[in-house]
Amino acid sequence: MIAASAQGTGFPVSFEFFPPKTPEGAGKLRAARQQLYALHPDFCSVTYGAGGSTQQGSFDTVRDILAEGMAAAAHFSCMGATGPSVREQLATLKAMGVKRLVALRGDLPSGYGAGGQFQYASELVAFIRAETGRDFHIEVAAYPETHPQARSPEADLNAYLRKVQAGADSAITQYFYNSDAYFRFVEETRRLGADLPVVPGIMPISSSTQLLRFSDACGAEIPRWIRLRLQAFGDDSASIKAFGLDVVTDLCDRLRSAGVPALHFYTLNQSTATLEICRRLGI
Repeated sequence: MIAASAQGTGFPVSFEFFPPKTPEGAGKLRAARQQLYALHPDFCSVTYGAGGSTQQGSFDTVRDILAEGMAAAAHFSCMGATGPSVREQLATLKAMGVKRLVALRGDLPSGYGAGGQFQYASELVAFIRAETGRDFHIEVAAYPETHPQARSPEADLNAYLRKVQAGADSAITQYFYNSDAYFRFVEETRRLGADLPVVPGIMPISSSTQLLRFSDACGAEIPRWIRLRLQAFGDDSASIKAFGLDVVTDLCDRLRSAGVPALHFYTLNQSTATLEICRRLGI
């Protein structure tokens, strides 16, 4: 087990959830949130599916988090959206008391053609700023290992820079396990004039099959040595979880030691692994 590098630190953390699909899932998420609130997160974000397919559930979860006394960030994607629809949703979120958005391009559901007036997240960021001024803190996505649909690393950097120039306040990265990729991304973007806080996205490892599936879909690289170790454990879930805790705690410790502004955990609506990682870090 990796020892905690600090005791009782107030290091900033935030958590991502997705809207539950069943009453049982909603109950489990409420319980997980209450456990994670003990870490005093800066905010909790809530995703929604392609084309806004779970947007109502997302907004309902945001309302629950706000009612529980926590700051909530609503994910907000623009694929298939129009100016009037975005304007209406922004008004809804503002009336709910939301102060922070995670502005994304998003994806259309399979079987749908291109639609809407926005093609890129930078256009959405610019629209939000024009409509609402500084009413919202706008987070955008960053891809240290390059967006899987980008034509090239250079094109991906330019897409990020456009989001910054459009008015983003800070960025949250896709999860990664190679800290050098993060450090290089931050160095390159700062060299190009983008000096926003870039918060590392952290994915705890609890299941090898789940991790491999997610990573193949989103383009996150799993280093070969991690893949081999996970394969060697086979169906030994206890060993996978113990190994995952060591790997991710070490990653977070290196990132924090290097001065990252915060850590954003992709919880998958569970609390156990995130709580243990933070306990080891002394958060």
